[in-house]
Amino acid sequence: MSRALQNLLIPFRRDRKRDFAAGTGAELLASKVRQVLLTEGATPLSTGELPWRTSFGAGLSRLRHQRNDTVLAELARVYVRDALARWLPGVQLELLRVEQAAATLTLRVRVREGDTTLDFDVPLQRGP
Repeated sequence: MSRALQNLLIPFRRDRKRDFAAGTGAELLASKVRQVLLTEGATPLSTGELPWRTSFGAGLSRLRHQRNDTVLAELARVYVRDALARWLPGVQLELLRVEQAAATLTLRVRVREGDTTLDFDVPLQRGP
């Protein structure tokens, strides 16, 4: 009998039964993908968010203050695809759509890992 992979959910949170909450399936996949996409990796304009691994992340802040056109959508797709390939090589990007409303840029993402497919939004504030 196979057992589902279980791991800690990120960002860390407490669970009443364990020290830190753990999850499987879609919950674990969402945790891993959000951690990669919402962490600011080193770019030509930043040194990265994690001092011990400055390159970790997707650098999506570079999309802020850009025109919402086909170039922005393609840049978003490339940043997300490259970050997932580097940090979560078992996860495939199936769909990425960019939507802009007021001061928020939203990436609508579909990813797949094994038998688990997940749709979710990644909101990015466009300015202070």
